[in-house]
Amino acid sequence: MTALVGAAALTLASCASDDPAEEPSDDMSATEAADDEMEEGGALPDSLTLALVPSDEVDQITTDGESLAAALSAELGIDVEVFVPDSYAAVVVALQTGQADIGFLGPIAMVQAADEAGAVPVLQSVRYGSSSYVTQWFTNDPDTFCLDDVTTEADEDGINYSYCNGATGYDGPQGEDALALIDPSSAISFVDPSSASGYYYPSTQLEAILGIDPLTDLTGADFAGGHPQSVQAVYDGDFIVGTSYNDARTNLAEEFPDVGEKVVVFAYSTNIPNDGVVLNGSLSEEAQTTITDALLAMAGTEDGLAALDAVYEIEGLEPADLDALEEARQVEANFGE
Repeated sequence: MTALVGAAALTLASCASDDPAEEPSDDMSATEAADDEMEEGGALPDSLTLALVPSDEVDQITTDGESLAAALSAELGIDVEVFVPDSYAAVVVALQTGQADIGFLGPIAMVQAADEAGAVPVLQSVRYGSSSYVTQWFTNDPDTFCLDDVTTEADEDGINYSYCNGATGYDGPQGEDALALIDPSSAISFVDPSSASGYYYPSTQLEAILGIDPLTDLTGADFAGGHPQSVQAVYDGDFIVGTSYNDARTNLAEEFPDVGEKVVVFAYSTNIPNDGVVLNGSLSEEAQTTITDALLAMAGTEDGLAALDAVYEIEGLEPADLDALEEARQVEANFGE
């Protein structure tokens, strides 16, 4: 908003010698006048569509997304609608076809959106004070995959979470000796074909450790469709091991209080850049700046931060780390080679 208002001021100044700039009327505030100038310049469309991937139940992510859209709408002063398709790839297509203006995506999908849809990465999420995270590998068979004692810790709500092989904290890799015990034909629950932590990074990890082609040799693997769903697939016993971001078990703790003990984290991937925000490349640079500034401002408000937390457990937003995203692009490019 500041850049746009500044640009408008320069335009008015350049015309001052020929035509006096129209002063705001007594019943129009300076902010309203600036907003009128922005609308006349066409910097923002009449409304925006915010696309969210279903990392949780679709109904819940839609409800939480509407709160997020309302908070962003309040910052921008225009309507923001929510669109929840069934996959990361569908968000990329929505950006490509003009059905979405803003997308919250994982890092692999962010670079896919940039490369395939001309989207612009602008922000990344912050959790636990960091803009990076790891894949967690978990199992319902700790006797096989825990090479040391299982350790259990309680969170502030008294929910127990178990792990082994040093797979705790926020830095990886950890427990890679245990990953060598995975049979390629094992029932492995991945998240989504476009998920960085739920598929690309862990599959690449297995490729290096087991010397396999993840595209053809993981014959017992399947996609759960979301991070909590992958945890539940292992909790229910449908898969022996699974992947998600750390720690997606918390999403199920209210419904299944024993999930943190029954599903044991036993390994981590290397560090991965956090998910983030991309904007439709057809938006003007001024609009992109305005939306980015509004998202950052929203993340600084109590309601906005609560909405971000409800949707994706986001604790803050910061400018996108383009170097880290380039590393994610290389992971995608080398996948399965």
